[in-house]
Amino acid sequence: MALLGNMFTKLKNMANKWSQGVSNLFSDKPLTDDFWEELEERLLLGDVGVETADELIAELRQISVDRRIAHTGELKEAFAEALVKRLEDVPGMGRPIDLSDRPSVVLLVGVNGSGKTTTAGKLASRFAEEGKTVILAAADTYRAAAIEQLKVWGERVSARVIAHAHGSDSAAVVFDAIGAAKASGADVVIVDTAGRLHTKSNLMDELAKVGRVASREAPGGIRETLLVLDSVTGQNGFMQADVFNKSIPLSGVVLTKFDNTAKGGIVLSISRRLRLPIRYIGLGEGVADLELFSCRDFVYALLGMEKADTRNG
Repeated sequence: MALLGNMFTKLKNMANKWSQGVSNLFSDKPLTDDFWEELEERLLLGDVGVETADELIAELRQISVDRRIAHTGELKEAFAEALVKRLEDVPGMGRPIDLSDRPSVVLLVGVNGSGKTTTAGKLASRFAEEGKTVILAAADTYRAAAIEQLKVWGERVSARVIAHAHGSDSAAVVFDAIGAAKASGADVVIVDTAGRLHTKSNLMDELAKVGRVASREAPGGIRETLLVLDSVTGQNGFMQADVFNKSIPLSGVVLTKFDNTAKGGIVLSISRRLRLPIRYIGLGEGVADLELFSCRDFVYALLGMEKADTRNG
């Protein structure tokens, strides 16, 4: 419950222009055509997507007729529930990483700058706090800086880092990391992969090779493959997801840098277009600022609504 409370509090304290603009539409003003037009505009500007925006407005229009609603404020609760429903419709939304195998292998994929290495470090910190022994695999061998950055995270969170020389075979790094985990009895192997450009087919083939090695060497295969997606990229992130998913099946999304974006609707777009659950969300730069995603906390906090119910979405 503490983690959910943290997410709710951080989101409420965040100055999100999109959510504030949408929330302010639901006031004591009469329900007019201008309201529907402005709501649609704000949803589209917030990266909700045309289809989702149309669906939401159609649903709210019908509710306003059925309940004989005359003022916009009376629709706010219905709007919140419509958003929650769409998010909860995706299986696995907000589910923590499954660590039932030893070692459990977690692959992090995504383009350069999405926050994979930082996410690897933050996940390692979370698992360490739960009493798990973590090994970090520096499989981004294309960038020497990425290897060094992961080593810094390893020292920071007291996790062993398996790394090879710059330019070496990334699959070999994963092979050695899983071997080290088996030998030492470690609980988790977190693999930080290269930030492969979706236009580079040879790099995607290399990622597929990493996946095959991990699937073969890990006792339970790959437990999770998570796409680390920068919130600020907005709609551009969907092409990334489609291409990555063809190379190696994705089990969820880690949405980073949400505190830096005003386009809160990206969360709804991910749930509709990718049909992938958002598992964690980044809400700051600190080691503890990676929160387990909660549908209801997310919606109610961004709309400035108080919420007694802290069920995870």
